[in-house]
Amino acid sequence: MSEPGADGTASGFDRAVQGIALLGGVLLIALATTIVVSVTLRSDLVGKAGVPGDFELVQMATGVAAFCFLPWCQLRRGNIFVDTFTLKLPQRWQRGIDAGWDVVYGLAMALIAWRLGVGARAAFASGENTMVLQFPSYLPIGFCAALAALVSVTAFVSARRLLKASS
Repeated sequence: MSEPGADGTASGFDRAVQGIALLGGVLLIALATTIVVSVTLRSDLVGKAGVPGDFELVQMATGVAAFCFLPWCQLRRGNIFVDTFTLKLPQRWQRGIDAGWDVVYGLAMALIAWRLGVGARAAFASGENTMVLQFPSYLPIGFCAALAALVSVTAFVSARRLLKASS
């Protein structure tokens, strides 16, 4: 987990996280295309059935895509924060407080990753599949678990960078 270069270039970690966010965007574009096709097929103009399992695809892909965006959002300091009481503090203190909250966020996301992992294992063990497509339920849950773990790591990287900048 390297730091951004002194010349402002992104580290390998930053590029990987950005690539995952871009994959989330591609996933959402594919999902939107699927929805358009499904609705068009159901229209009076075509009069056929829509894409089988379109609602299942929407559910799974939306969850995975959302988790794809979270690490990049964290690195870009794009998460919501409230700084009403810290605006007048010195920059060093603000960074320290933000780093502390990044650690809390990292711990919370680690907990979420763990529980999603437990859920994925349970879905795998029970052989749970989606209703229409018979797609294994553990796959999107497992992807979300891995992505939540990445969010956790990203929050710790972000905290370290803030602390390094304030010293």
